[in-house]
Amino acid sequence: MHDVDRIANLLGAAALGLTDRALDGAAQVRRLSTSSTAALISLYATPGLSVSELGRRVRLSQPAAARMVDSLEADGAVRRAPSTVNRRWMTVHLTDQGCALAQELLGARRVPLRQAVEKLDPDDQHALAGLLERILYELEEGTGQGQRICRLCDREACIRTAACPIGRAERGEPR
Repeated sequence: MHDVDRIANLLGAAALGLTDRALDGAAQVRRLSTSSTAALISLYATPGLSVSELGRRVRLSQPAAARMVDSLEADGAVRRAPSTVNRRWMTVHLTDQGCALAQELLGARRVPLRQAVEKLDPDDQHALAGLLERILYELEEGTGQGQRICRLCDREACIRTAACPIGRAERGEPR
């Protein structure tokens, strides 16, 4: 019999340790806040989000998200444009500089995560992938939090060899 509390604690510690390493790598790119990093990566995956939606995805209030976008715009990483759906709404898009920065952030995030996985043998990597897909599916299923969960996700890497578990859960597909 396994001690579920111990396993849950180990998972939490591993998740936090890996998150710290990934964010430290991304932060070294240009001393960006976690929210700004997540915003750039989110916009790289989904251009044209409203300031409010971007804030929701990176866990900021609308006023805080607006200040973050102001700062990113002043740095030349993003630009605002009227929505094609409703001209009263403003959407946020990466500039060429912002796109390059988002790619650099994803690369810096990837390095420590890849190093941790590469230490496992191929069978353990395969088992871990299956377990993580199940956990992610369960985290999203019915919560509608997929975009928040994936705010730092390398979407291209996620779907390179399999379907995204968050996407499957959002569509109601079976695990």
